[in-house]
Amino acid sequence: MKLNYWRTICVGFAFFLICAFWQAYDSIIPKILTDKFGMAQGWSGVVMALDNVLALFMLPIFGALSDKSKSRFGRRTPFIVIGTVIAVIAFVGLSFVDNAQLGKLDTAANFDQKAVHTVYEDTDIANATLKTHEGEEYVLSEKYSLEELDSVIGKAMQGDKEALAEWEEYFVPARQAYAAKTAAGNKLILVIFMAVLMVTLVAMSTFRSPAVALMPDVTIKPLRSKANAVINLMGSFGGILVLALGIVFGTGKTQNSMMSYVVFFTVIAAIMLIALVLFLITVREPKFVREMEAESKRFGIDDSADDDGSGTRKLSKGELASLILILASVALWFFGYNAVTSKYSVYAGKVLNLDYNMTLIIAQAAAIISYLPVGIISSKIGRKKAILAGVVMLAVSFLVAAFLRAGSPAMLMNAMFALAGIGWATINVNSFPMVVELAKGGNVGKYTGYYYTASMAAQVLTPILSGFLMDAFGLSILFPYAVCFVALAFVTMLFVKHGDNKPVAKKGLEALDVGD
Repeated sequence: MKLNYWRTICVGFAFFLICAFWQAYDSIIPKILTDKFGMAQGWSGVVMALDNVLALFMLPIFGALSDKSKSRFGRRTPFIVIGTVIAVIAFVGLSFVDNAQLGKLDTAANFDQKAVHTVYEDTDIANATLKTHEGEEYVLSEKYSLEELDSVIGKAMQGDKEALAEWEEYFVPARQAYAAKTAAGNKLILVIFMAVLMVTLVAMSTFRSPAVALMPDVTIKPLRSKANAVINLMGSFGGILVLALGIVFGTGKTQNSMMSYVVFFTVIAAIMLIALVLFLITVREPKFVREMEAESKRFGIDDSADDDGSGTRKLSKGELASLILILASVALWFFGYNAVTSKYSVYAGKVLNLDYNMTLIIAQAAAIISYLPVGIISSKIGRKKAILAGVVMLAVSFLVAAFLRAGSPAMLMNAMFALAGIGWATINVNSFPMVVELAKGGNVGKYTGYYYTASMAAQVLTPILSGFLMDAFGLSILFPYAVCFVALAFVTMLFVKHGDNKPVAKKGLEALDVGD
């Protein structure tokens, strides 16, 4: 039995465009909220949790709706097409609303003396008590004279690392306070931004479960870890492409904090549409499903042997307990991982003085390299053992990263993000197949919804919780926070007893085949 890699790659174009979107969203939207609208980390976290609040309810609903869909194009494809088109239009619209807010801040939009003078000369801001990213309180006018700030900006523009760190530490909070004051004086732009953001997030929520459920629809059970490795590989390509474009556009540079994102968002939207076109050209969902059903029968894998004739079945007590523990584990490691991904673009600039794009590219590249080997290894040692190993790798990488600061060896941070990428790839390749292993052919979409409900529930809370903790204790609390939740996921995963790989007996000459 061999996985049809080409077919799986084609199906993966849907996940490619989803991951391209979320990489851009997670990297840029927190920066817009804090830099352009002046939001505190906690309230930025609330906004960043909105997509997960929506997903918490919408992913199970649209997963189940796609299970029941009877379109001639297949159960999942119509959701993917309609959702992508609406999301792309709304996403580009977001950049224009961001530009409108940027226009209100035009005197403080650049990394230059004019920006410094504008903020400094606003007495409400210059005389207010502000906080650095480490939680230190200060008053800008008491700490610097205008001439001293001019000196800092001059050195920063020449690339002086100490001046750049000083700029991020003491001037950026003042500039964000200025942005918050400006936003409060013209709330309409923020209202429009949030409305367009909601349309974008609703559109993305309508097709995520159907897109992910398509893989088990067209793949027999024993090969789903390998297939999920390919799907995640495609997703990582989408993410790393966006990060590479971030380097090209300079989205992670300190001097570009107040840049316009219209061109960048338009390019991302174009990439999503190209991926959708490739998906439609190469994927024939009804045909692929029929081929999977025929292959399952050929290998004696009856997906409805223990159901009630409707394509569904009741789990045993042991299976139900394992399902709950798997979902708890999913929630816990997302508590840790998503806290980092949703705040790292801010953390990297303010704590590490690094371009977030490069470290995230390294993590994605490590994941890309490891996906296929992880899928193969998992089919040998089992999904549970592989996940536990991945959780350990993720916890170790976050633990070491917690001690790194500006001036720490960049190579060490890169190594930790590479380890995190491998660990996260190992977890992702195996966790979703463990959940749908307990499903039957008629309710894969519903179980996909369960998986995403668990992950999104965590992602609803963790940006908010981590954001308010960062406001209270400083940005440096981010990685210790992540370590705690990832460690808890290891504990819950230890007690899972169902959903692992099931070996399939080979017949006749097949018994001599030692391949896939």
